[in-house]
Amino acid sequence: MSIRISHPTQIIEDTIHLTSSKSESNRALIIQALSENTFPIKNLAAAKDTQTLQQLLASEEKTLDVGHAGTVMRFLTAYLSLQQKEHIITGSSRMKERPIKVLVDALTTLGANIDYLENDGFPPLKIQGHEMEGGIIQVDGSVSSQYISALLMIAPQLKNGLVIEFKGEVISQPYINMTIELMRYFGAQVNWSDNRITVKNDQYHGKEFTVEADWSSASYWYGIAALSKKTTVNLLGLKKNSLQGDAALYKIYENFGVTTTWIDGGICLTKTDQCISLFEYDFEDCPDIAQTVAVTCAALNIEARFTGLKTLRIKETDRVFAIQTELNQLGYNVTVEGDDILVHATSTKNSPSTNSIKTYDDHRMAMAFAPLALISSVNIDDEDVVVKSYPNFWRDLQQVGFIID
Repeated sequence: MSIRISHPTQIIEDTIHLTSSKSESNRALIIQALSENTFPIKNLAAAKDTQTLQQLLASEEKTLDVGHAGTVMRFLTAYLSLQQKEHIITGSSRMKERPIKVLVDALTTLGANIDYLENDGFPPLKIQGHEMEGGIIQVDGSVSSQYISALLMIAPQLKNGLVIEFKGEVISQPYINMTIELMRYFGAQVNWSDNRITVKNDQYHGKEFTVEADWSSASYWYGIAALSKKTTVNLLGLKKNSLQGDAALYKIYENFGVTTTWIDGGICLTKTDQCISLFEYDFEDCPDIAQTVAVTCAALNIEARFTGLKTLRIKETDRVFAIQTELNQLGYNVTVEGDDILVHATSTKNSPSTNSIKTYDDHRMAMAFAPLALISSVNIDDEDVVVKSYPNFWRDLQQVGFIID
């Protein structure tokens, strides 16, 4: 259902209990399922992706449908390869267009038994799970970090462990580091040296784990702060020494007049008048915040170039295309060179032909554009899409004075 968002004062003051990280939650759930003993996971994300993974891990059904959840598709493909059953794993029509060949090839090399049921290289998959040998594999470092994380998490249960040798530069390293640190927390022996990750055959040892709040979700609050007249908002649950690559936000948004202060239990965002006129950034390590930052730059009339966006082409939608299309129809000047997004500053902003934002079944499109309501009211064409990662997003906006109808 479409909703209209506005804000009468452009002043943001309150405390928000930020939603939990689905990246940490989903990794913890896979490790919990692989662990020799159960353990409690506190502050588990309420995101639909996490709920889907939880439900599918507990399911006795042969066919498992992940819907739009790309992380769940990749993590479960590796996990099911070790289970002593036959499964079919499928998803939405968009999921069937998202490549998985690199992961399947790697798992097959390690001993997995996986068949494509429709188009080669894409879901749905038939997986006959069994004990796997493991060993040494070579992987292109430019592939999605979710493939690497999926392989790493099952590695301790491979008879010969796992050695991943990367070919070329590794992208999205913070997500791989997050996986490795969580594995180590639960007792896995992992070493990353140069272009090689080595994981020994071992057992995970369960112990209580608390999920951090989600830095990706914090990005929308940074966008709100940057476009506000005044902001003093506390975001609870974030850690200074975070495992999440999106924690780069607090440095990025200093360029747009947003100051981050560390407080007990989280951070406080405040607005200043300092703002740069030219912004260039490589989002290879934090692609999920690129949409939010692009909207911020366009709204503040900042000349910008965004690089490192290759993986955005194969997300819930082609996010490079989507961000260009929606910003242009709002009257901003955005072009694309290869996978790079360029935001062009202009002396005057064209009048938009519409204030309606298409979400493309992508939760981040809805939330990245929501801060524009501080400038003028906007329509979001699908309010429910946010449940994928931040179910309480609209409620939290209303808490700080946004009007939603």
